[in-house]
Amino acid sequence: MNSDELNGIEAIRTYIDRVVSGDGKCRGMKVLLLDASTTQIVSCVYSQTEILNQEVYLVARLDDNKQHINQSHLKAVCLVRPTEASVSALVKELQSPRFAEYHLFFTGILSSGLLRLLAENDTSERVQQVQEFYGDFVPINEDLLTMQCRNTLAMCVAAGTSWAPQYAHLYERNVKGLQGILLSLKRQPIAGIRFAKHSACAEELARDIHDAIEADEIFHFRKKRRGTLLLVLDRRDDPVTPLLSQWTYQAMVHELLGLNNHRVILKGAPNITEDLEEVVLSSGQDKFFAANRHKNFGELGENIQELLQNYQKQTAQHNTSNLNTIEDMQAFMDKFPELRSQSHNVSKHVAIMGELARLVDVCSLMDVSQFEQELACADDHTAHWRELMEKLGSPRVKIPDKLRLGLLYALRYETSGNLHMVQQAMKKGGVPPDMVELINVMLRYAGTKSRGPGLYGENHTALAKMTKSFMTSVQGVSNVYAQHVPLLMDTINAVTKGKLRTDTHPFVGGSFARPSNGAPPEAVVPNEILVYMVGGVTYEEGTKISEFNEANKGKVQVILGGSTVHNSTSFLEELKATAL
Repeated sequence: MNSDELNGIEAIRTYIDRVVSGDGKCRGMKVLLLDASTTQIVSCVYSQTEILNQEVYLVARLDDNKQHINQSHLKAVCLVRPTEASVSALVKELQSPRFAEYHLFFTGILSSGLLRLLAENDTSERVQQVQEFYGDFVPINEDLLTMQCRNTLAMCVAAGTSWAPQYAHLYERNVKGLQGILLSLKRQPIAGIRFAKHSACAEELARDIHDAIEADEIFHFRKKRRGTLLLVLDRRDDPVTPLLSQWTYQAMVHELLGLNNHRVILKGAPNITEDLEEVVLSSGQDKFFAANRHKNFGELGENIQELLQNYQKQTAQHNTSNLNTIEDMQAFMDKFPELRSQSHNVSKHVAIMGELARLVDVCSLMDVSQFEQELACADDHTAHWRELMEKLGSPRVKIPDKLRLGLLYALRYETSGNLHMVQQAMKKGGVPPDMVELINVMLRYAGTKSRGPGLYGENHTALAKMTKSFMTSVQGVSNVYAQHVPLLMDTINAVTKGKLRTDTHPFVGGSFARPSNGAPPEAVVPNEILVYMVGGVTYEEGTKISEFNEANKGKVQVILGGSTVHNSTSFLEELKATAL
C-alpha cells in the first residue's frame, strides 16, 4: 500500500495479509479463527476462495461452539477485537487447546489486564505471539468506512444526559473504531481536531480522541503529515439525506434491496433463479461493480447492456460447435472457469438491475423522488403543500414513501407549515399512527432547536444564496433526481476554503499548532480530511466524497467514516429508538 494514500481497503488488506502468514512466523496450513466483528472485516476485503488460497485450511468462528474441530497438528491464527468477550473466548480455547500453536492478533489496543488473563491461562504454552494490528473498522469503499454499529442515534441524543451510561458500550465501540482508523492509516491529525458544536456526542468523541493521542505515543508517527484534519460530525445535523430515494448503483441497491456485508438478498423477487437468491456486491471482488457503483440509474442500464453484449460475443467465440482440434478443446477448457464466473457475474447484475427497475415502477419512485428533491432543495410552500396532499391521498404512493414525504415536509416547514393537518392526511392515506408519530419524534431529534445550522442554507449569506440560486437557474439541473447536495459537502467545501467557522465547528483546545504567519487555525487548508459521523453516514455521502476526491486529486483527499451506513429504513428504525 502507498502509505501516502488514504485507502481503507488497502490498509485492512495489508494487515490481513500479514495476519494470515502469522506475520511471517506461521508457515504451512493453518486455521483462521475470527470473532463476529473480524468476520465482517475480513469478508469485506477478501473472498473465502482468496483466503483459502493462502494456506488456510479452514476459516472458523472462535465463539462457535457447534464446530468441533480438533486438528492438533494444525496451527491457529486468531484475529479478534480486544474486548472482554473475545478474550474470554480465547481463554476458553487455551484451557482446552485444539491446535498445536496459537498466533494472536488484536484489531486494537489490548489492555494490560486482558493480556495478563491470556498469559495466566496459556498453561500449555502454545501461544507463539501476541500482536496488535489496528484494523477495527469495516472498509466499504476505499474512502468509506463503517463500524457496523447500530442504535447510535439514541446514543447521540443521550450524550451529556443521565441516560448516557446506557449507551456506554456503543460509545466505546465508536471511540475504538476511530482510533483504529487513525492507527491503520498512520495519521495523526496535526492540523487539528474539530467537532460539530451542537452535538454533545461529537464533542465528547473529539475530546476523547485528542486525550488518547496526547496520552499514548503509539499515535505519534515518525512521518509527520502537517495537513491532516479530523472532523467529527453528527448525523443529527442532516436528517434529510438518509430520507431521500437514491439513484446511484450502490446507494440504490442499499435503499431498495439492502446491502449488508456486501450481500444482497434477492430471494422472493420475481424470476430469480436459486443461484441468484443471495449475491455478493463487492468492489474488491467485482470489477464491474467497482467501476459502476457511483453511476446513476440511466448510465448503469447502458453499461449492463454493454456487459451483456460483450459476454455474448465472448461465448460465441467459444461455441462448442467450433471445437475442431485438440488445441481448440484445450483452449476452451482453459477459458471455461473464467466464462462460467463471468456468466454468474453478468446474470447477477442483470438480475439486480431488473429488480431495481421493477421496484422503481411499482413504487412510482420517479414521481416520488422528484418531489422529495424539491422538498429537500427549494422553498415553495404553496406548491409543496398542494403536491404533498395529492401524494398522501394517492393509492399509487406506498406507505413508507408517504411517511418519508411527510417527514421531509415537516423538517422544511417546521415553523410555518400546518403539521397537524399533514399528520391527519397521512393517517387518512393509510400511514399507521405509530409511523405518523415519527413526525414529532423527528422534530425532537433534529428540528431547528436540536440540529446545528446550515441544513437549508441558514448560515449562508443572502449574497451566497442568491449566487447559488442564480447559478442553478443558469446552468439548469442536469438531473432532477440529483439536485440535493448533502450538508456534509457544504462543510467540506468550507474547510477547503478556510471558511468553516469556529462558532459552529470549534477546535479541541491544544489539538493544532498555531500557524507561524499568525493566521487563525481555521484559515489553514488541510490536504487530508478524516471525517467521522456519529449516528451513521449514507451511500449518497459516500458517492459525493468519491466524486470530490476524483475532482481534487493531488490537492485534498477526504475519507469518510461513520457508526453505520444508513438507508431510510435503518435510519427510521433508529429514530424510533430515540423516543423510548
